[in-house]
Amino acid sequence: MSKSLARVRAALAAAGLPDSIAEVGQARTAQEAADSVGCALDQIVKSIVYRAERSGEAVLFLTAGGNRVCATRASALAGEPLGKADADLIRAQTGFAIGGVAPVGHLTPIRAWLDPRLLAFDTVWAAAGTPRHVFPIDPHRLPDLTGAQPADFTL
Repeated sequence: MSKSLARVRAALAAAGLPDSIAEVGQARTAQEAADSVGCALDQIVKSIVYRAERSGEAVLFLTAGGNRVCATRASALAGEPLGKADADLIRAQTGFAIGGVAPVGHLTPIRAWLDPRLLAFDTVWAAAGTPRHVFPIDPHRLPDLTGAQPADFTL
């Protein structure tokens, strides 16, 4: 088992959640993930990571699968301009590779926001640390687990 997958599994266990991580063929995109688990596109939690330009830290936007982050709204929430986060920054701060960034189990704390669209569902699916693993979760648990604040940041 990969270290990334193990960290997600441990974070879920620490939160008292069942080990319901599923291995799927491929889930690098939201559509692939939705197809793999048989859910609606918006039930997929996309972990979109930006680089905060002044602080240099990574910031996380947990977005419904069919939504896109509005850079202007996201920057306003972060309180500074946002730019593209490269693979090295994402891996250094979260411990995950692009395509498998989970909302939980990060190496270091990360400022995060949650797309309210996700809260319309009983269950959503998120990456579990690899592009081949996902887990279901009640989206109302995400703010407490991740520190993500619900906010309007999508187009």
